[in-house]
Amino acid sequence: MSIIRPRLNDFFSIPITQEEVDFAIPFIDEDIPLYVDPFLLWKSPSMQDNSLHLSITNSFNNLGHLISKGNEKEALEILIRASECNEVGLGNSKTKEGKRIGEKLANKILNQFSSISQLNKSGFIHFEEIQLLVENFSKDRVSDIACNFIQSFLVDYTIEQCEKFGIPIQKVQLKNIYNSKTNTFGEEVTHLPINPISNTPIIFTPKRWLKHIPWINTDDYFNSYYVKNIHKEGEEFPDKIKLLNFNRQNYDIVQAYTSIKEKQFENCKNDPLFNQIPVTSAKRKISTITKLPTGKTENADRKFEDNACQLITSLVYPHLDFAQEQSRTESGVQIRDLIFYNNKSSDFLKEIYEKYNCTQIVMELKNVKEVQQEHILQLNRYLKEQFGSFGIIVTRNPPPSKVLKNIIDLWSAHRKCILILDDNDLKMMTQVFESKQRNPIEVIKKKYIEFTRACPS
Repeated sequence: MSIIRPRLNDFFSIPITQEEVDFAIPFIDEDIPLYVDPFLLWKSPSMQDNSLHLSITNSFNNLGHLISKGNEKEALEILIRASECNEVGLGNSKTKEGKRIGEKLANKILNQFSSISQLNKSGFIHFEEIQLLVENFSKDRVSDIACNFIQSFLVDYTIEQCEKFGIPIQKVQLKNIYNSKTNTFGEEVTHLPINPISNTPIIFTPKRWLKHIPWINTDDYFNSYYVKNIHKEGEEFPDKIKLLNFNRQNYDIVQAYTSIKEKQFENCKNDPLFNQIPVTSAKRKISTITKLPTGKTENADRKFEDNACQLITSLVYPHLDFAQEQSRTESGVQIRDLIFYNNKSSDFLKEIYEKYNCTQIVMELKNVKEVQQEHILQLNRYLKEQFGSFGIIVTRNPPPSKVLKNIIDLWSAHRKCILILDDNDLKMMTQVFESKQRNPIEVIKKKYIEFTRACPS
């Protein structure tokens, strides 16, 4: 598929935006760089989320029960099977293929149940604490174990979302479905969406459960709790191994930290897949852009690109989901582009999708005093395949009339549409963003209407 950074809905041409759906839309060829944080289920106002958290905790604590009954082999096998969940596609893998933990690490984890008296007696309330007790137990393991223990729920959730938005599903055999009644992993035949490249099943996760870093984590424990409450002035700071050893020997201190994190639960919020900058930042960025000189003086071109990138991606959201920024070289000149998914989320976007075959929108950034014919030709050569015949140049000043004529001639000869946004357009978009009365993307629609009126009928 020629589309840049394709998502599942792009492959099937299903026009949904990330904002309007409850789940994180999966990428086809890479993971979503977020993780399920069980704490978000614990603090959720939803009773369903709370019961799922309890199910995850009980399933994990059952490993301790197995250890106490002398069933170490069974506990080991369950933990290893629970440690990787490729179907949810969360994390930083570029291959969508993760690895399960080895026996050595699994044994270290299971040892905590027998070596820490509190865990032996009562088990975990938040199993993420393992990060504070065992080396190499990271956030991706927390996420995958949580997902595997409630995978049966996630399968039903995925089917429900697919039916709601018309995403194709097909028959699959899952080999790692956990049964919380029998506390065993087994196989199940069901129906799920399929990754068109790897031909593997895909499971959706609710956006409200996702964070970059778990609420309970080693760095936060060390910086916000250990340094302030435990560390004695003048003593050497412990390295990671010594800190974990200390925590294992003083689990009550870990519990005290967790108790504080529970009291601060209102500050624990999910991380969105895209962060819009606030109005104050938008105003600051447009102010910076308009004061910059054109050209490359004092790195002005780079400053223009950096500020324009952060500003525009926020201004056009949620109508356009940001795919990525990229650099390309043409005739020895490096060009920075912003690429957006066209989800047909407005009449204007639907029209350019249908009229110009525009499945993705490219915006080329140019910090030049005056747009030249060569700039139009550069973008024109790039407009093919996923971009169809529509593109936007973001620059500093309105184009001269001869360039406008060239753009109209390009439309007349090849039915290609190139719009030019300048500082004034970005200013207007920022003002609309601040007022919240209308959508900034309407400024681009206005430019498009002006362009169509200028074209010969």
